[in-house]
Amino acid sequence: QPMNLQRMPRAPAGLATGARVLLGAAGAAYVAYNGLFNVQGGHKAVVFSRFEGVKKKIYGEGTHFCVPWLEKPQIFDVRTRPKKLRSISGTKDLQMVDIEMRVLYKPNPNRLPIIWKRFGTDYDDRILPSIISETLKAAIAQFDAAQLITKREEVSRLVRRNLKDRAANDFHIIIEDVAITHLGFGREYTKAIEDKQVAQQDAERAKFLVQRAMQEKKAMIIQAQGEAKSAELIGQALEKDASYLELKRLDAAKGIANNVARSNNQVYLTSDSLLLNLLEPAQDQMAVSKKR
Repeated sequence: QPMNLQRMPRAPAGLATGARVLLGAAGAAYVAYNGLFNVQGGHKAVVFSRFEGVKKKIYGEGTHFCVPWLEKPQIFDVRTRPKKLRSISGTKDLQMVDIEMRVLYKPNPNRLPIIWKRFGTDYDDRILPSIISETLKAAIAQFDAAQLITKREEVSRLVRRNLKDRAANDFHIIIEDVAITHLGFGREYTKAIEDKQVAQQDAERAKFLVQRAMQEKKAMIIQAQGEAKSAELIGQALEKDASYLELKRLDAAKGIANNVARSNNQVYLTSDSLLLNLLEPAQDQMAVSKKR
């Protein structure tokens, strides 16, 4: 007897439509979540494709689309960043120098696919320490230890020029600025510099003392010559007229009177002792002195 096959009941049409809508919505959400990526300000993006590898196209700021699972975006920071490196280098006169340098750099935005292929996303940690150290040692070896202090800006320019050429041509990194932030010498050389500075200061001080003594000697000679000339002129004037002596006597009496007036003690002296005998002519005083 033929078997009686039972038919499965059909699902309602509304249920199938709802399932398709849910599947479509889930697929759209998946694509929206995994297929869209944002590039923030100061950044660039490069896409890796499972079929093509790293694409040459560079994505700027904004929202972009990529195929989920097949493509993967990589964001690069293209803003200027600092990098510090400390190194011990030898100078031209075989002195060891402890030097620290600060470098401002950023990747070349037009060479991001090549940078990602050859060096990866941590290109700065892989490349910059070695080339900075090599360039710095080569530049320091061209100067003496003393020139590193007096020609510090020239050393920075030399390192900047060499580092720019090396980083840009071989590694596609843009060097914007190079500055020496620390410069230290060995203990023996530092002590030698300090002793030299002290000796130079002592020599300058001795030179100053000699010059001052010579100037004082000249001043004393000029003063003595002036006093001698003054005495000579006074003697000649007194031989002709005693008015100058009268004037000096008046000045002396005025000074004594002022001192006595300001004194807290009571002083009783004769007018002769105070040189206040102003009524006596100066000629009589000179005659008396000549007789004595």
